[in-house]
Amino acid sequence: MSRTDDFLKHITEGNTTKGDFIPVGAAMLDGETITGAHVKIPLKTLNRHGLIAGATGTGKTKSLQVLAENLSERGIPVLLMDIKGDLSGLAQPSHGHVKIDERMSQIGLPFEAKGFPVEVLTLSEQNGVRLRATVSEFGPVLLSRILDLSDTQAGIVAVIFQYCDDNKLPLLDLKDFKKILQYATEEGKAEFTEAYGRISTSSTGAILRKIVELEQQGADLFFGETSFDVQDLLRVNDHGLGYINIIRLTDIQDRPKLFSTFMLSLLAEIYSTFPEQGDSGRPELVIFIDEAHLIFDEASKALLNQIESIVKLIRSKGVGLYFVTQNPTDVPEEVLSQLGLKIQHALRAFTAKDRKAIKLTAQNYPDSEYYNTENVLTSLGTGEALVSALDEKGRPTPLAATMMRAPMSRMDILTEDELKTLLSSSKLVKKYNETIDRESAYELLNKKIAEAEADEAKEQAEKEKEALKKARTSSSTSRRRSTAMNPVVKVLTSATFIRSVFGILTKIMKK
Repeated sequence: MSRTDDFLKHITEGNTTKGDFIPVGAAMLDGETITGAHVKIPLKTLNRHGLIAGATGTGKTKSLQVLAENLSERGIPVLLMDIKGDLSGLAQPSHGHVKIDERMSQIGLPFEAKGFPVEVLTLSEQNGVRLRATVSEFGPVLLSRILDLSDTQAGIVAVIFQYCDDNKLPLLDLKDFKKILQYATEEGKAEFTEAYGRISTSSTGAILRKIVELEQQGADLFFGETSFDVQDLLRVNDHGLGYINIIRLTDIQDRPKLFSTFMLSLLAEIYSTFPEQGDSGRPELVIFIDEAHLIFDEASKALLNQIESIVKLIRSKGVGLYFVTQNPTDVPEEVLSQLGLKIQHALRAFTAKDRKAIKLTAQNYPDSEYYNTENVLTSLGTGEALVSALDEKGRPTPLAATMMRAPMSRMDILTEDELKTLLSSSKLVKKYNETIDRESAYELLNKKIAEAEADEAKEQAEKEKEALKKARTSSSTSRRRSTAMNPVVKVLTSATFIRSVFGILTKIMKK
């Protein structure tokens, strides 16, 4: 048996699966594609998370597109983070090309051009379904971790949330939270001190500065109503295709704090609301996080710990997380160790540091008698990748240098007119894009302060009125006393003087 036949048997037996699977391409040996040696990813293990990595221009986005299409085709909804703005083409069928036909012929798979149901979401003022969450939904622990607060400051945040719960003050947006912080150390200082203990103005000042920093990255647009319901990510269209939800993030690349805030809140909400399902045979939702380093680069240790915990736990909810980045070292080792599927496109060795990173990356893959992994990583062409997945029993499949299949949808963005047409037919735009600013902590506290000031002004007016009345009474008494003490008055009103006057008057009358 030839080396090629041995390799074909090795790949075929290693990729045997009884359930549904996604064929991502055909295995390659010595730079040649082995037609029919299909590399398969079982649906059952797609909730074991994964990594798509490779240098710029090596085909990461197209691999992501292929996975999203095949998941949608099998009725599994997808959530994509579109940092570069090149994924909206999933809504339209591919234009086709001679090179696509050649590639698919080499792989041994048919090609059908088709578009998929797409929902465009946004965190900013870009067109799309607005994604929002309230401060209350974040809760004190998550908010403190996002703001990277000290233990003392986190305790104050917990007290603030408790006060709002006790007094039925809804915390919806950041202006609500800033107002209650101000109230705790100014107008309501006595009330807080009596019920919850003294709150330091230096601590609340530090928290306010962290909130302002978050606002400068656009978080004021994210916090508020109407809150996005994560169940809307699980929709399937009338033809049984899962919706591909694309979050447009092209304008927040320089705002990583907002990106990590959103991602953490989304994952926490999914984990808290999705039911446990274990290994059900297929995932409920698959999330692709493009430019994943944006989450990790600016994350505090507390935030990283939170992300790592969610990655470990969310699998049981039927959710798969896939990190897309240029180099696997962009992802923390604690997260990397949890990833079952790895699609590694070419890496470039321009510096000693690059060569060291490639050596470390090669050690993350199973040993293979057919490949020198370290050499293959630098010699892969565009649209080729090293693929290692988990079979249905959780074992790594044979490592395969793979000619990746071409996407069925357009490998380009939608035009402005196409995007407008897509959004005009969206049910979620109608549901979430109305701005709501109902009465919450900000308005209620302002009203409370105004009422307290009015009561204080009224009390002051009453005191002034009473003081004026006392002053008048005192003045009248003083005048009477002063008059009574006057010597002339004393003489004129004396009994002797009055008798004398009456005696004179009597004599005059007799005459």
